[in-house]
Amino acid sequence: MKFRFILLPAVVVLLSAIVAVALDLRDVTYSTKGGGKVVFSHKQHIRQKGINNNCKACHDALFNMKKKATYTMADMDKGKSCGACHNGKEAFPLKDCARCHMVKDVIMPVKATGPVRFSHKAHLPATPACGTCHPALFATGLNKPVTMAEMGKGKSCGACHNGKKAFGLDTCTTCHPVKEITFKVKETGPTPFSHKKHLEMHQCGDCHTRLFAAGPNKRITMAEMEKGKSCGGCHNGKDAFSVADCGKCHAVKDVDFKVTGAGNAKFSHKVHMGLYKCSDCHSRIYPQGKKSKPVSMLAMGEGKSCGACHDGKTAFTVREACIKCHPNM
Repeated sequence: MKFRFILLPAVVVLLSAIVAVALDLRDVTYSTKGGGKVVFSHKQHIRQKGINNNCKACHDALFNMKKKATYTMADMDKGKSCGACHNGKEAFPLKDCARCHMVKDVIMPVKATGPVRFSHKAHLPATPACGTCHPALFATGLNKPVTMAEMGKGKSCGACHNGKKAFGLDTCTTCHPVKEITFKVKETGPTPFSHKKHLEMHQCGDCHTRLFAAGPNKRITMAEMEKGKSCGGCHNGKDAFSVADCGKCHAVKDVDFKVTGAGNAKFSHKVHMGLYKCSDCHSRIYPQGKKSKPVSMLAMGEGKSCGACHDGKTAFTVREACIKCHPNM
């Protein structure tokens, strides 16, 4: 009988402990307005020195379980709520925000250059104190877009990225993704532009926005380029090869002419470009990209089409061209 009475209190104490632990070990998730979700772990805190499984260390001394009170970071700085322990002495300080607040990469949509990724993970080792940026430079949560001109005056990213504290804003490609561009040119076919090649020789500011707006641009003619616009701002024969050197950008290929009765004639751009400029033929003699109307040998003899050069002076005559140009006669 005595054994039963001794056992009963022990069982009651054990059951009470199990119930208490079951209640205490639940994680609590707080949703903050600008700092994302914060997960509080009872299991991690209850075993800390100074608490040692004593729930009363926090309840209701710091947290009233009956009243749902919210505290700001300013309140915590004054020792309320989490700030009673997280003061840099008893536990890590409140300024180590990322230890409680879940941080993630932020994708900022930029219309002109495409999405820009901001990495908290990359920045926190360099600037572990979140207060350096929040809220001094950025409000926690959504922020209004800031132009590059405003950043140049020290706002937003420009407060640090000034070439002294961190790399300057002029090293655009560190943040803004660049890609190879293919321009659709009706007359000559696709024309590729390589950012990679150009960035080896120039800085982004050499072209943007002096020659090109960041993003889509209006189409510019070769005549306009020859006057210094668009690519012609550099490709003037001095700073870089001339826009007249068309074959360096525009893909050229051999052309097969079907000639009834005389066999097909092959025109080699490669051979002719070793002797002439593109402008010697285009568009003075041949329109770019468009199929030219068939021209008779008689008309060529009068200076049209191939006969403009193959006159016996500039190049061999069209009469001598029969076997040279029509190999299958």
